[in-house]
Formats: sequence, structure tokens, C-alpha cells
Amino acid sequence: MVIELKKIGTTLISRQTGKEAFLAIQPILQNLKSDEKVEIDFEGVMTFSPSWGAEFLMPLFKKYGQNLILKNTHNGSVQSTLEFLEQIENIKFKK
Repeated sequence: MVIELKKIGTTLISRQTGKEAFLAIQPILQNLKSDEKVEIDFEGVMTFSPSWGAEFLMPLFKKYGQNLILKNTHNGSVQSTLEFLEQIENIKFKK
């Protein structure tokens, strides 16, 4: 399954909207098989904050682990936030 973040927005900055986005995708995720990959596509995302990422990505990482794959992470804001989350959570995202 591929989740295109640009469909949610291109400026992903608040904790509240990250939490809302995570809740909004739950119906889609319920149909996934346990071994199915979840790809998060950052193409088109301009701004990505640690607070939004903490509310959206971290629950996905906790549930799917290495089946969570991040794509198109070349934007500086996205890279910085992912590095920050990896450091504070002591994890490594699969890219």
C-alpha cells in the first residue's frame, strides 16, 4: 500500500493535524495483511515538522516496523525531520 502524503497536504506541521491524518488512514490500514508493506511517499511535501511526524509516522513505525518504507525523502525539511525522529526515538526508518 502506498500513502501519498501530498494528498493530505504539502505543509505538515502541527501535532494535531498529524494525529488527525493518522486517524484518517486507519480504515485503509485495517485491510492490510500482516506482512504487507506500507510505503509513505513524501513527493510534493514542502514542510515536514517533527511534531507532525511524531504523531503520524511513529505509530506506523511501531505497528509495521521494517514493513514501513519511506519514499522520496530528498526534501531538506523531510530529511532533517526524519533524522531527528530517528535520533530521539533510537530507530532507523527504511528508505
